[in-house]
Amino acid sequence: MTRLQHFRNISLLTLALAGGAYWYLSSPDKALVPLEDMQGPQPKLSQPRSEGFPTIKIPDVIGWQKGAMPTPAAGLKVQPFAQGLDHPRWVKVMPNGDVLVAESNAPARETKGLMDWIARKLILRSNGGDTSADRITLLRDSDGDGIAEFKSVLIDGLHSPLGMALREGRLYIGNTDAVVSVPYTPGDTKITAKPEKLIDLPAELPNNHWTRNVVIDAKGEYLYVTIGANSNIGENGDNPPGKLNDIYRPKRAIIKQYEFKRKETTIFAAGLRNPTGMDFDPVSGRLWTVVNERDMLGSDGPPDYLTFVSPGSFYGWPWYYWGQNADSRVPPVRGDLQQYSRRPDYALGPHVAALGLAFSRGAELGDTFKSGAFIGMHGSWNRYPVSGYKVVFVPFKDNGYPVDQAKPVEILTDFLGKDGNAQGRPAGVAIAKDGALLVADDSGNSIWRVSKVN
Repeated sequence: MTRLQHFRNISLLTLALAGGAYWYLSSPDKALVPLEDMQGPQPKLSQPRSEGFPTIKIPDVIGWQKGAMPTPAAGLKVQPFAQGLDHPRWVKVMPNGDVLVAESNAPARETKGLMDWIARKLILRSNGGDTSADRITLLRDSDGDGIAEFKSVLIDGLHSPLGMALREGRLYIGNTDAVVSVPYTPGDTKITAKPEKLIDLPAELPNNHWTRNVVIDAKGEYLYVTIGANSNIGENGDNPPGKLNDIYRPKRAIIKQYEFKRKETTIFAAGLRNPTGMDFDPVSGRLWTVVNERDMLGSDGPPDYLTFVSPGSFYGWPWYYWGQNADSRVPPVRGDLQQYSRRPDYALGPHVAALGLAFSRGAELGDTFKSGAFIGMHGSWNRYPVSGYKVVFVPFKDNGYPVDQAKPVEILTDFLGKDGNAQGRPAGVAIAKDGALLVADDSGNSIWRVSKVN
C-alpha cells in the first residue's frame, strides 16, 4: 500500500467516524410517553434523558396559502380579524372595543457558543426573520362584522414591546428593557407623546426570553411584569449565587411587582424559567401565569405549565422543576431551596411553548367555555414529534382551580399543514368586547377571530 493510499484510507475512516458521531449527536430524542399523560393537574413525569446535542425539530414557516385558515373546535367558527401584519405577538382589548396589537420580535443579539447560535437559528427559522417592527398597531371593527376595517400605527419606535395595560389615562407598555407609559384615552388612534420610563428591566445579552408582559390588578394598585431567564439552566450568568445560605436575589426568571402608590418594586414570584401570559381569575382575582420550562432533558419533559402565583412563591428554576425534582445539570445543589420549590397547578405538556393566557370572562363561545382559561401554544423546537402549535382551553371549577383530571380542550388547530410546515404560530390571546376570542398569529402575520356558530 502506498503512502497516498494509506492517507486516503485514514481520511475516509476519519470522515466516516465524524459522520457517525454527527448522526449520533444530532439524532432526535423521541418521545416515549403519550403527550396527554403529561397534561393536567397530575402529570406522569418521566426520567430525564440527557441530550449531548439538542433535539431540534422546527417546522419551516410558509404562511397561510390560498385563503387557508386554522381549524376551530366543533360549534365554533374562525375568520381573519386582520391580516398582513408584521409579526403580531400580543393583543390587548380596550374598553371601547379597539384592539391593540404589539408587532414585535426579538431584539438584535450576539451569539456566544452553541446554545446562542441555536437560539438565533430558531428565531430565523420559526419566525421567518429576526427584525422587529417595534410598534403597537390599533385595529377597529366599527361595523361589527368581525373584520377590522380600520388600522392605524398607534405608537412606534419602541424596543421589542409585548404587554400592554391601561390605567388612569396612561397606556403601560412592556419593552424588553423597561416598562414605559404614555398618555392614552381609548378611542385615540395616534400617540405622539414620548414614552416615560417607569422601571428598568434586565436585558443583558444575549437576552434570551426577551418578552415582557405587563398586567395591572383590578384596583389599579399594582403592575406585574414577567422577566424570563437569560438561558436554559442559568449558564448565561443569570444563575443566582449557588453556595448554601447565599441570599437568593434573582434578577430574571421572575414576576416583578410595582406598587404605584409607593413607587416601589419587589419580586412577586421567582424560579419561573420563562413566564409570559398572565391574567387574574374571575373567581378570586388571583394572578395566574403560563411558564415555559427548561429544555434538553428529553422529549418527554418537563412539562410547561399553568399556575396560580402567590406572593413570595418559588418554582425551582434552575435547580428544581415540577416541585422538588432536581436538575442534576445545575451545580452546586441548593438543598436549602428544595423544600420551598412549589409544585405548579396544571401541566400543559412538554415543550409546547405556552405564551398567551386569557380567562374566559366575557367570552360568548357557549357553555363549554364559560369557566376556564384560553392558552396560546406557540409550539416546540426541542421535541420529537413536535408539540403545541394550537390554542387550547383549560376548564376551571367554581372554586377557581382547574377541573380534576381535565385535559386541555383544543380550540384552534392545524397551524401546522399536512406537510408539517408551519402556516402560523399562535401567541397572545384575548377576549374581544363582543365575546369572541382573538388570537395573535405571529408567524402567520394575522389576528384570528373565533366565535360561536349561530
